Amino acid sequence: DTNAACNLVAAIIANAIKEKPDLVLGLATGRTMEQLYARLAEMHRNDGLDFSRCRTFNLDEYIGLPVEHPGSYRYYMNHHLFNNINIDPANTFLPDGMAADIKAGCAAYEQKIAECGGIDLQLLGIGADGHIGFNEPLSSLCSRTRDKTLDESTIKVNSTLFDNPDEMPRSAITMGVGTILDARSVVLLATGKSKAEIIAKAVEGPVTSMVTASALQFHQKCRIVVDEDAAA
Repeated sequence: DTNAACNLVAAIIANAIKEKPDLVLGLATGRTMEQLYARLAEMHRNDGLDFSRCRTFNLDEYIGLPVEHPGSYRYYMNHHLFNNINIDPANTFLPDGMAADIKAGCAAYEQKIAECGGIDLQLLGIGADGHIGFNEPLSSLCSRTRDKTLDESTIKVNSTLFDNPDEMPRSAITMGVGTILDARSVVLLATGKSKAEIIAKAVEGPVTSMVTASALQFHQKCRIVVDEDAAA
């Protein structure tokens, strides 16, 4: 079930941190991750899971939302994880959706990942259209961090998370598919019946830019964790 799936992914992350205390962790947002982050915070509180030397890079951030906006991913990460663990805020990185020069900001983000030695473990969710990060259908499978216009289906789903759906941005900065594939290991978490069809396409279907998650079939150390509903 969902609980077991989240606990398993939390254990994978916790074990990786215990093996390498200065782990570079790629992080994701979304409803699926909220329970996972609550579990990691609990492991920090109760079991002493230590994030003090970790560095984190988030997959994406909306363009044009200030960090204090409740819809921004910086706000989401602070609320659901960073404020509840012992991580140094200076070691938590997200793309800068308010940058004066977005393209330069994207290049700087790639550079920062490289300076930290690359991502050790990348956490992913999957969108209903098969996107990882905001790599919408027809994204290049060797793409790097860049700005991306959001698909109408993504806007429809994500706008429900805004008090005023009209505030939902139409574009975002996202790590590219190529950036994600560079991570030394990947774990994708998907739960619920709504993800069953797209998980089947990503895992068993042809590798195609129409389903960017299908590129994970090329990764040498990728795990997909699903509950029974998402495995249907």
